[in-house]
Amino acid sequence: MEHPIQTDYLRWIVLLPLLGAAANGLLGAPLQKKLGKGLIGVLACTPLVISFMLSLKALFDLLALEPERRFLIDRVYSWLSVASLQVDVAFWIDPLSAVMILVVTGIGGLIHIYSIGYMHEDRSYWRYFAFLNLFTFAMLLLVTADNLLLLFIGWEGVGLCSYALIGFWHHDHVNTRAGNKAFIVNRVGDFGFILGIFLIFWTLEQQGHGTLTFREIEKFVSALEGQELWGVGVATLATLLLFVGATGKSAQIPLYVWLPDAMQGPTPVSALIHAATMVTAGVYMIARLHFLFALAPFTLAVVASVGLLTALFAATIALTQNDIKRVLAYSTISQLGYMFLGAGVAAYGAAVFHLMTHAFFKACLFLGSGSIIHGMGGEQDMRKMGGLRRHMPYTFWTFAIAVLAIAGTPLTAGFFSKDEILWQAFASDHGSPLLWVLGVAGAGLTAFYMFRQFFLVFFGECRADHHTQAHLHESPKVMTLPLVLLATGSVVAGWIGLPAIFGGSLFTAWLEPVFGAHHEVHGSAGVEILLMVISVSAAALGFYIAYLVYFRATVSAERFSSLAGGLFYRLSYNKYYIDELYQFVFVGGTLLLARIGAWFDQYIIDFLVDGSAKFTAFVSWLNGLFDDYVVDKIVNKVADSTFAAGDKFRRIQTGNINSYLYVILGAVVIAMIVKLRYWS
Repeated sequence: MEHPIQTDYLRWIVLLPLLGAAANGLLGAPLQKKLGKGLIGVLACTPLVISFMLSLKALFDLLALEPERRFLIDRVYSWLSVASLQVDVAFWIDPLSAVMILVVTGIGGLIHIYSIGYMHEDRSYWRYFAFLNLFTFAMLLLVTADNLLLLFIGWEGVGLCSYALIGFWHHDHVNTRAGNKAFIVNRVGDFGFILGIFLIFWTLEQQGHGTLTFREIEKFVSALEGQELWGVGVATLATLLLFVGATGKSAQIPLYVWLPDAMQGPTPVSALIHAATMVTAGVYMIARLHFLFALAPFTLAVVASVGLLTALFAATIALTQNDIKRVLAYSTISQLGYMFLGAGVAAYGAAVFHLMTHAFFKACLFLGSGSIIHGMGGEQDMRKMGGLRRHMPYTFWTFAIAVLAIAGTPLTAGFFSKDEILWQAFASDHGSPLLWVLGVAGAGLTAFYMFRQFFLVFFGECRADHHTQAHLHESPKVMTLPLVLLATGSVVAGWIGLPAIFGGSLFTAWLEPVFGAHHEVHGSAGVEILLMVISVSAAALGFYIAYLVYFRATVSAERFSSLAGGLFYRLSYNKYYIDELYQFVFVGGTLLLARIGAWFDQYIIDFLVDGSAKFTAFVSWLNGLFDDYVVDKIVNKVADSTFAAGDKFRRIQTGNINSYLYVILGAVVIAMIVKLRYWS
């Protein structure tokens, strides 16, 4: 790798949202009170607009370079220097991170603008935008960090901000529970993630290459080959631990359960989490460390399997949900599964391509649902909607385009990116026909549940109460303009990733300096076209069934829900009771352990402590008795005897000189007698 070009403006892409967060967080309350909410929106959105413009500058700077030299770095300062560990605060832009910063600042910026209208009536307007800016800063830090430690700071930052934003309306206990759930579940994944970081550094340190910088890890990654820990290859163990972190952040089985509950936050927050920031972190991390995952074929198989299983599992749940945002939440989980399927078959470019296109149409869908909820006075139940296309034309058309895109309709962005993943799942060395078949089945389910939602919301007669119907209205332009831009991106963004049979993918070529030119396969054009036709046919079948059931009403939905005595419907509607299982096993188990611990503390530990205290008190009492009746009496007796003897001897000293002379004379006489007796 060539030496990256030094620059000093990349830091502002990351730091400007932080400055916006600081301005609103520290000064927002008095500014909002004195000058109104307009200034708050300007303080929040302006940093994102400037960051987006700087991101475009970084893109053009990269385009001006030769492909093999498309790397920019901005070293701010040396952060840690401990023995062999040298870590800088440095921001790294290459083709991969350039895609990510454009997604985060571009789509994130549109979400900020949309929020001006959506959150305008909220009293904590300033606090909302402070957290939204901080969330964006953390995600930008994550995708531009040039080392694992700095990436981890951003990784934890988005987790913290998600907790604050999901529970933003904290007066409702349901919202705070959802925020807590997101935070705790992500901590489980993050524990595995940080263990993976430690293992990578420790192993490289043993080989004399201790580092956490991505370029140096890639340079010395061969040192991990042949290294084992507990009989498992270090590369395999480290990547599995990193993937545990990815299952938390990117909501994959088994740590996906926080994401549907994240719908309790404001709808723009849902769009930001689901489309442009947090949930894409795991996919980005695997793509960034592709050279490490390449050493662990078993881990790649796990990534692909978990991704595909998650895609199908979440899609089957989305079939029966009635909350407009919850359907989209399970759709996000499913689409993330496709991204991990792409990464698991080493089609990293295809995974990142779907990440980018998904950001457009999923943000459009979430913001569209927010527009619907806004027009419906807060109603989210699709069973109480219907006929909204007449009242909300901008929302209707933009939502329709996004639905077509996510369903994989030809010529839309979702078609190109999803088809690329399915093709790679079939043709790559890490793929298999089974992965492709199951992926196509998931595509059909996606088309069904998305068109089910579309028909329930926009067609038929409005099922809302009279008060809601009387106040139905289109959202203001500050909300509909972002929808139009996102809908446009939901179509045109896919054209930079045309399949090889249509001339080749500019997107794949753009990412070649990062992933190399041979990571993704190109097979027979005839086979690829055939597979494409089959996948489109599966999506068309899903659309047709939804059309018959929810538009024409020629097929009753009860016919499907009554299959197997309603078992499948109940399982799907109740989300396979996974939340209840987790509540019983993990939450209930934790509480049970806490109660056992409390009982042990009260009846065992406290008994031992109290018993030892009482025993100590008893020994002290005995010691007191011994001191009073033995030691003190002996001491007092000796003292009394000494005093008595002293009193008697004192009488000898009369002060009479004659008496003293007689005593001396007597003593001398006695001494002379004794001397004469023993010497003679």
